[in-house]
Amino acid sequence: MKRILVTGALGQIGAELVTALRERYEADNVVASDIRMPARAVDPDGPFEYVDCTERRQLDEAVRKYQVDSIYHLASLLSATAEEKPHVAWNVNMGGLYRVLEVARENRCAVFFPSSIGAFGPSTPPHKTPQDTLQRPTTMYGVTKVAGELLCDYYYRRFGVDTRGLRYPGLISYVAPPGGGTTDYAVEIFYAAIRNRRYICFLGPHTCLDMMYMPDAIKAAIDLMNADPARLRHRNAFNVTAVNFTPEQLAAEIRKHIPEFTVEYEVDPVRQAIADSWPNSLDDSAARDEWDWQPEYDLEAMTRDMLENLRVKLKAG
Repeated sequence: MKRILVTGALGQIGAELVTALRERYEADNVVASDIRMPARAVDPDGPFEYVDCTERRQLDEAVRKYQVDSIYHLASLLSATAEEKPHVAWNVNMGGLYRVLEVARENRCAVFFPSSIGAFGPSTPPHKTPQDTLQRPTTMYGVTKVAGELLCDYYYRRFGVDTRGLRYPGLISYVAPPGGGTTDYAVEIFYAAIRNRRYICFLGPHTCLDMMYMPDAIKAAIDLMNADPARLRHRNAFNVTAVNFTPEQLAAEIRKHIPEFTVEYEVDPVRQAIADSWPNSLDDSAARDEWDWQPEYDLEAMTRDMLENLRVKLKAG
């Protein structure tokens, strides 16, 4: 039976990953942790620990207390926030990962590390970006993701730590709010469509990026960590993708359900520059070949599911 620690458990990915892991491995075997405390003092669904990933002692105590054998390390600053606070981003994203890997090495834990499309840069081939290609990001977020991929590979080769990772595209979820990423518009737009029938988008209408609905993102992480290691030629990190669209195309899909919905564009130059430095699309054939990756949601299914669930969440008609 796996015993799992999830760092950054109250973030966009963690909020849903913890639930999925507890359904699969039983609640008591999955420890949620974060530097924020949950809304309720005691989490009735399973154990929670306050863990600052830049403090090695706190990580080590949580791993030993619960006899953890796998760590899903999600705690990090996202792209737009990292550009505002680059020194903090380096300390959290790299300092936290290093300490997680050290604790994993000492306690024989497997580690999942989420990389990102942000690990690529403007010199990367922009269309169907290969699994193995030039990575020269121009953001602090991207720098920490490339360095994180290399550090995880080093710990696998040097110390035998079972590290595995994914290069996520933009992620879309109705459960947790956006967390400071460049692709946050693809979540905000659904809230605005239901509440106001109007949205002001901070990326240009023709900015084309790969995206993924959160259920697919969670499935990918769990599937990778359960993949046969003998099949893995790559580890840190696999390209994965599911859907590809522009803000204009997403708005058009939403209008199939809310015909009066309108979008205006007030481009944020910082976030637009970040988006423009990323690939238009990823080639995820390595993930499909090595551990049978296959997304379940296309643009139509994702849009329908987002609107249905947000209407319930927001108590809107």
